[in-house]
Amino acid sequence: MHLSIWDIMAPAFFECLILVGIHSYLGIHVIKRKVIFVDLALAQVAALGTTVGFLFGIMPGTTGAYWFSLGFAVLGAAIFSLSRFRHEKIPQEAIIGLVYALAAAIAILVIDKAPHGAEHIKELLTGSILWVKWKTIFHAALVYAGVGLFHFIFRDKFLLISNDPEKAYQQGLNVRFWDFLFYVSFGIVITHSVGTAGVLLVFVFLVVPAITSIMITDVLWKQLVIGWSMGLVVSVIGLYISYIADLPSGPTVVTFYGLMLLLVALTLFVLKAPSKTKALAKIGLGVAATIAVAFGFRFIGHYFNHHGHHKHAESHLQAEVVTGEDQSVTHDLNETEPETLLKAYSKTEDWAERLEISRKLTTINKKLGLSKMVQLLKECPYPFLREEVLQEIKKYSGQDFGYDSLKDFKENKKAFEQMEAWLQTLN
Repeated sequence: MHLSIWDIMAPAFFECLILVGIHSYLGIHVIKRKVIFVDLALAQVAALGTTVGFLFGIMPGTTGAYWFSLGFAVLGAAIFSLSRFRHEKIPQEAIIGLVYALAAAIAILVIDKAPHGAEHIKELLTGSILWVKWKTIFHAALVYAGVGLFHFIFRDKFLLISNDPEKAYQQGLNVRFWDFLFYVSFGIVITHSVGTAGVLLVFVFLVVPAITSIMITDVLWKQLVIGWSMGLVVSVIGLYISYIADLPSGPTVVTFYGLMLLLVALTLFVLKAPSKTKALAKIGLGVAATIAVAFGFRFIGHYFNHHGHHKHAESHLQAEVVTGEDQSVTHDLNETEPETLLKAYSKTEDWAERLEISRKLTTINKKLGLSKMVQLLKECPYPFLREEVLQEIKKYSGQDFGYDSLKDFKENKKAFEQMEAWLQTLN
């Protein structure tokens, strides 16, 4: 069975849609409150919760990891609400930046003690939106709808605090209390979002549509329509480009959000300029300067690469003399003999390297390579890597055999039986 682009990318697309729906609204609040990086900080705090849970053996994507993440997000909400003062000497953005830096630093320290920490950090940053399941999307949609309803009911208070906090204080509103409720609801959304989209994409979903819409209009409903429309277009383009160019989906969508914001900003600059000719000339000059700088860096790169090539070659030769017959896994990956690759597979204890070896084996001997991938599914303790292995198997089989990467071997027993039966049909 051949899988179309829609079959592969549809879950990621619908996940992007529901993310755009709630994040575009919350992003408008963030911009008006002038706490631009609160979303990034709260996302990092939520990610820290997942990281701490990971240290205790609670795998990302599980119920335990969710509660760890949500607990840390509520703690972050309390910090942000308490750090707001009517007459502040220190901008709240400074506190938010400090919380982000501390959360990121602690996450690195914690993950340094956990196995395969680098893979986990990459997962937190980029997410795994391409592998999101329909059940996860449905659950997130319900949660986001609940948060949206909560904000709709108390919209007068939330909008007043965001638009005119001084007036809220004058009316006797308990700003800190409502700030806490705002950040808790914000944290609930972030906790769900970070698990699938990652810290980077969550930040962009919150900020870019809000910035774009606020540049165009001051009317809330128009801002929401513009933000949602932008999210729809960018999600379609970003996911499509990531598919045909074989790029990570999250970072690709982030990049196209940035390009779209730049395009809108330049268009508005031209439309609002007294002299459109001069405005276009300035843009042209900026593009020319950018191209010149790019070529300058390219020249510098080629220069140092050329002059450093001989030293690199000498050090590489010395490394070969020192290592002798003790070849590295990276060297073994260049081999085309199945026996050498199998030895490399058994020699390494890195699960990501085993996946790469299995991929290489599959190009030489499809049945042998896929057998190793099935073995990886049985033995690998990391759900996000198991999901990646499953996607590789789906490329050849066109089915997932009912396998769930969040469940253990016993719960996937029937799926493994079907995989073994399918392997027997291969030549």
